[in-house]
Amino acid sequence: MTPADLSSTVARAVRRAVEDGELPAGTGVPERIVVERTRPGGVGDYATPVAFQVARAAGRPPAEVARVIADGLAAEPGLVRVEITGAGFLNFTLAPRAAAELVREVLSRGPRYGYADDALEADPFCWGPTAEFRQRAVHEAVVRILRSQGSSQGSSQGSSQGSADGGAPPVVAPVAPVAPVAPVARRDGDVVAAYGRDAATWAALAVPARETPHFDARLLVQDESGEFFLVRYAHSRAKALGRAAARLGFHAEPGQVDASALLRLLAEYPLVLEAAAHRRAPEQLVRFLVRVADELLDFQHCVLPKGDEKPSAAHRARLALAEAAGTVLAGGLALLGIDAPDCL
Repeated sequence: MTPADLSSTVARAVRRAVEDGELPAGTGVPERIVVERTRPGGVGDYATPVAFQVARAAGRPPAEVARVIADGLAAEPGLVRVEITGAGFLNFTLAPRAAAELVREVLSRGPRYGYADDALEADPFCWGPTAEFRQRAVHEAVVRILRSQGSSQGSSQGSSQGSADGGAPPVVAPVAPVAPVAPVARRDGDVVAAYGRDAATWAALAVPARETPHFDARLLVQDESGEFFLVRYAHSRAKALGRAAARLGFHAEPGQVDASALLRLLAEYPLVLEAAAHRRAPEQLVRFLVRVADELLDFQHCVLPKGDEKPSAAHRARLALAEAAGTVLAGGLALLGIDAPDCL
């Protein structure tokens, strides 16, 4: 079982419990069940508070509902253990997934890895002349993330803002259900002119919408001390590794590879997108991309043969993992509305 499968697996367990009479008839199943990496001090690999959601509709204590759900998951393949902590949190330990299987999935799905099966295309964005830069950046990122997870709530809808004489076409602003957006401290034109649109968008999305973003010299640094540079540079390094391997006469081939931290992050990416959509929080995706970039840049040094070393199956597997990480970085940046250059 993959981490991304957990949400639908838990939903099926809740539905079966209602059908079998273990939970009261009419108990609703949440449309999407958010499963996240267990926090420090927790147990297992992943956790969900779904029992608290279901308990309200079922009229039962969350711990009792959690026990019913846990019993229904006992025989699920790929789940090593299901535990209940606190007042009703469900915690899961997954059977290890083969590295080659995960990397192959990422590479086969490309930038759409992490998207839900019912993902929707985002409508074109069109804003009126008075819309602020940060408002646009936050709302557009939220819409893309929502629709990557199949939510139609990110549809572009709004009121027309055409001219009074009807000569100008209507302008429609996408409506995304997000918290009020704090404006930038400087005028929009100044921010974009000073830092460039991509860097300004990164800063606008790096903190929760209610907080004021920070624009400073770190957005312009061309080294790994700046997170905006770090993420795009890591993507360009993945591309450069592929070009260098081609010159050495070998290509990527998923296989067994010793890089548990990077593999864990790739497996978590669909959950990160789901959580970011659920909370309308693109800053969660920003933070995740920084973690992937850090791990990829640490890992890159063992990808290519050194000296007289000949390319081996291990090198091909490492290259495939690096390319998969680059794919995740490119896909995440695209959802944020930021370019991922091949060379940087």
